[in-house]
Amino acid sequence: MNHLILLFSLFLAPAFADKESHKTNQNFSSNNASHKRLKRDWIWNQMHIKEEIDTPLPHHVGKITSSVRNNYAKYIIEGEYANTIFKVEETSGDVYAFERLDREKKAEYELTALIIDRRNNQSLEPPSKFIIKVYDINDNVPVFVQKVFNGSVPEMSPVGTSVTKVTAVDADDPTVTGHATVTYQVIKGDEYFTVDDSGVISTTRADLDRENQSTYEIIVKAKDAPGSSGDSSTATVIITLTDINDNFPVFKHPSFHFKVPENISVGGEVGRVKVEDVDEPQHRNTKYSFVRGDYRDTFEIVANPFTNEGIIRPKKPLDFEKVAEYRFDIEATDPTVDLRYFKSGGSRSISTVTIEVTDVDEPPVFTKLPYEFKVRENDPEIRTLGSVWAHDPDAAKRKIRFIRRRASPSGDYIRVSDTGIIQLPKPLDREFSSSYNITVAAQEILEDGRLSDRESHAQVHVIVTDENDNAPELVYPEEPRVCENAAPGKVIIRISATDKDEISPRGFFRYSLATEDSNFSLVENYDNTANITVKYGQFNRELAKIHYLPIIISDNGDPELSSTNTLVISVCKCNEKGNFTFCEERAKQVGVSVQALVAIFICIFTIIVFFAVITLLILLRKRHKKDLSGLGRNVAEIHEQLVTYDEEGGGEMDTTSYDVSVLNSVRKNGIKPEAVPSPYAQVQKPPGNITSGAGEMAMMIEVKKDEADNDRDLLPYDTLHIYGYEGAESIAESLSSLESGSSDSDIDYDFLNDWGPRFKMLAELYGSEPNEDFVY
Repeated sequence: MNHLILLFSLFLAPAFADKESHKTNQNFSSNNASHKRLKRDWIWNQMHIKEEIDTPLPHHVGKITSSVRNNYAKYIIEGEYANTIFKVEETSGDVYAFERLDREKKAEYELTALIIDRRNNQSLEPPSKFIIKVYDINDNVPVFVQKVFNGSVPEMSPVGTSVTKVTAVDADDPTVTGHATVTYQVIKGDEYFTVDDSGVISTTRADLDRENQSTYEIIVKAKDAPGSSGDSSTATVIITLTDINDNFPVFKHPSFHFKVPENISVGGEVGRVKVEDVDEPQHRNTKYSFVRGDYRDTFEIVANPFTNEGIIRPKKPLDFEKVAEYRFDIEATDPTVDLRYFKSGGSRSISTVTIEVTDVDEPPVFTKLPYEFKVRENDPEIRTLGSVWAHDPDAAKRKIRFIRRRASPSGDYIRVSDTGIIQLPKPLDREFSSSYNITVAAQEILEDGRLSDRESHAQVHVIVTDENDNAPELVYPEEPRVCENAAPGKVIIRISATDKDEISPRGFFRYSLATEDSNFSLVENYDNTANITVKYGQFNRELAKIHYLPIIISDNGDPELSSTNTLVISVCKCNEKGNFTFCEERAKQVGVSVQALVAIFICIFTIIVFFAVITLLILLRKRHKKDLSGLGRNVAEIHEQLVTYDEEGGGEMDTTSYDVSVLNSVRKNGIKPEAVPSPYAQVQKPPGNITSGAGEMAMMIEVKKDEADNDRDLLPYDTLHIYGYEGAESIAESLSSLESGSSDSDIDYDFLNDWGPRFKMLAELYGSEPNEDFVY
């Protein structure tokens, strides 16, 4: 074929060359005649070459020719593939391909032809483009776009139902007949599926059942050149059967047995029955129902949407003493099954259910719930309202004891006896509470006398009916006021009343003034209110700035009750427009309840008793001190007595202010201390045979005054009661501390350390080892 095309090209080339030469001659003659340049043309045909030529390279493609007649003419080509894949013979213009061409990679090549003068490389013709086309041969196998295809189809679908589509591509030229035509064939699984020339796979059977086989794997072959034995390729197709609801549920067991205690709550789970449905979960819609048995009002069966199990629940309480065993048949079916694909084997499944009720120790059962009683308030004759009753539902039939658990309002208003009698310890007051509620517990008495730990409860409501035992009371408004120049008939205030008792729909209050001797009048409004108006007008503030108006309010009860209430009205100064300008402040009425008064009296009584006890203790203490003997006192008691004497006595002869014998007894019992020098200035005591007189005392006082005046470091004498001189007549001898420190006394004053902080200074002064000077 290649040789024929080449020969055809070679034969046509001279003809085109002669034609072009003839045209050139004509053009030359005409141009010569018109003195114009001759026009030259390229002479060639469109070039073709087949792909994948198996002869040795190079392969001749064609020939380019120009009408130029020049011995120095030279052919060259330019372009992307010039002088690489394609080359031209310089003198003849023959074009050759130096590589085997593949149409699937590139179907056309565009080049540019030029003719130049060898001597100066000048163009003898304008450049011209030409195309080399590559002819296709059937050298490519159809290839599937993917190795594995997936498809799905509902089970039990009719024959010819489309499943999926496969696609294979042939790279050859589709314009050439038979080169790119692809055909398909199922080579594995053709007994279930088939494929057409477009690649659509469809079913060949109507009994594909997902429950028997859910997936199919088939192999499809693709080839070109129909009727020929060309090359081919294959692909795998995985087909999944989707589920449809075509199966009924079936019980896993022909019978089910359950045990349940009789105290199971209503709605609790007794047990579960299980079925088997081979369809997928979204197509499992099992419905359970009773077939035989009279207990469909006692139990119900509810399907669990997740597990498809049937849950048996009681619809009412079970009682072992009444029914110990239940037996019935149940049916399982699926109303959504597609009957077009229904398989033989029955549309329902039946199983027998046995429920055994076990006995438990149940709490007592009240015969009536709730209990309600009515009683008149403040009725002293009513002590028993009624009774509650409960029984033991078990076969033991034990006795019952009743106990009050809770009460509202709290308190001992209603009692319950052991036998369940509702009692009133005292009359009830409706104004305190219009209803009383208690919770009564019932417990069984065991054989050993103990109470069972299981109990039941009942609510008891006691409604107190009203008796007219409270008089109406005035609802006090806020500070009623009236102008001193108010005109007669002026409304001062509208008053109303309240009654703690119940007021019937036709009940009303009547208002009246306790006295007509006032400047006020009362006008009924007949809506349980009344107006207080000015009677004469012109109040005199000089006589009374505040008026106390007694008002009688009566109810319409049986018996009729009334009360007198005082309305306090202030008379105020007003301007011309009637606006209040000045009113006296009045003391606000403060009401105190009985409970508050009782609490106040208790507090006062407690305080009085407390002070009485304190006073009695003080008197007993003083009496006890008075009876104590001086000699029998210990050091601490002497200390206390000495502290009480905070005044100077009447002199050395004064022996009535204190007991001198006590001091002498202390001195005799002491230990003689070592003689130490006295820190005070010494004043020599006159001889004992010299009678003391006023002159000696005066002399001592003057000496001390002189020392105090001249020594600025000493403290003032009005703060220190120091006796620097003793008289001679004292039977206790000298009481001064000025000489005792240096005297030859055998008294040990260390006991002063035990008398407390008040005698600390004396203990230091009279101590046995003074080590520092005291300056006053």
